[in-house]
Amino acid sequence: MSGISRTLLLRVRTPHASTWLRTAIAPKLPAVNGARSQHSAAAIATNIPSHTPDHLPPTPLQNAPVTPPPGRVRPDKIVSTELNHLKSQISLLLSSGYPGLDSASKYYLQSSGKLFRPMVVFLMARATSVAPKVQGWEAACVSLESKFNNPIAPKSIIADKNPDLSLLSSRSMPANILGTAPGEAIAVLGTQRRLAEIVELIHTASLLHDDVVDHAETRRGMPSANVFSGNKLSVLAGDYMLGRASVFLARLRQPEVIELIAEVISELVKGELYQLTNTRTDYGSEGYLKKSLDYYLEKTYLKTASLISKSCRAAAVLGGATEPVANAAYVYGKHMGLAFQLIDDVLDYTGSSEELGKPATADLELGLATAPVFYAWEEFPELGPMIARKFEQPGDAARARELVYKSKGIERTRELAQSFCDTAKEAIQIFPDTEARAGLEEVLNMVLSRKK
Repeated sequence: MSGISRTLLLRVRTPHASTWLRTAIAPKLPAVNGARSQHSAAAIATNIPSHTPDHLPPTPLQNAPVTPPPGRVRPDKIVSTELNHLKSQISLLLSSGYPGLDSASKYYLQSSGKLFRPMVVFLMARATSVAPKVQGWEAACVSLESKFNNPIAPKSIIADKNPDLSLLSSRSMPANILGTAPGEAIAVLGTQRRLAEIVELIHTASLLHDDVVDHAETRRGMPSANVFSGNKLSVLAGDYMLGRASVFLARLRQPEVIELIAEVISELVKGELYQLTNTRTDYGSEGYLKKSLDYYLEKTYLKTASLISKSCRAAAVLGGATEPVANAAYVYGKHMGLAFQLIDDVLDYTGSSEELGKPATADLELGLATAPVFYAWEEFPELGPMIARKFEQPGDAARARELVYKSKGIERTRELAQSFCDTAKEAIQIFPDTEARAGLEEVLNMVLSRKK
């Protein structure tokens, strides 16, 4: 069977397309406002045009590069102010007045989660705050900043009984858009803060549901929520979080952002359905391995990269970014999200249960074939029937694990993740050279080198 190149033609989904498109090797992306331009051979999903009708000449506010400090930056430190308030804000958004529901929905929020996705949203908000803007962005952002905490329907119909909404700090921390001094970057907008909160709500809800589906017993080094509160309350808590996220998403009053994040919720469900089988192709058919890997990458996009990519674009859109900037944000998030999951799948073989906070090699026990297994299959054909039957026979999981360790599957998966990170880095070179952009680049290093 022929080898699968690390620069394989990955099928990816564009922000508004409903069909899967074959990627092409990306041309060199244009530099904007003197930003560095680096070229990689990695595949990129969507060409980012250098000019569109809404691409305006940079104003002093848009062209305010900040020289990053020498050495590597700490992405979490760049947005530490926003991250420090995020958990308490989400807790306020979730208050229901029902103790059992409150404790179940806030269970994972009280653990030592990484807050990775909100951190990326905040970094993207800062990185694009000094990038080119669409005409009239100031007035549009000012209007949204004044409304995003308010209901759209009459209050007599929307009977929101949440007792803690009056305490939301977002009410007292709107960005001073029109009063910003020339050359000074705009702080993260209130709408972008709320977006990060919504993203974490959706992600946490997916964890609650996943743990019920997977019969998980631990997460983040502690009993999983379904063990803590039972399956029924875990499912209801996840549903409640998605409901609250939808309410606050609608109140952002930005149609494209609402569409993007609503699509994420449906794609998370699709991804979970994809995971019920390792492939849609009959074992033994021509091109089975290649088609199975494509299927795995589609599932990876739906379950992991969709939320990251669409929230990155949404952050840029809320800040009034031009289409090339918003598209670059999406391309960065999509490829970084794919790399994130690829490394997660590697860690299932290389990490310890203590490091991961959950059982190692759990994927095989659940019948899941991931990239290391598919690549190992090229070297050891006996893996094919095991993948097809989802490692159900006694000894299948142990033998598959042994073959993965003997193969180059882990190495090749890391190489594929590196190629995705190269593409992500390439995409954001059109942003001005700021500390926030350096933070986004460092996130890619974190993704590739993480141990848990």
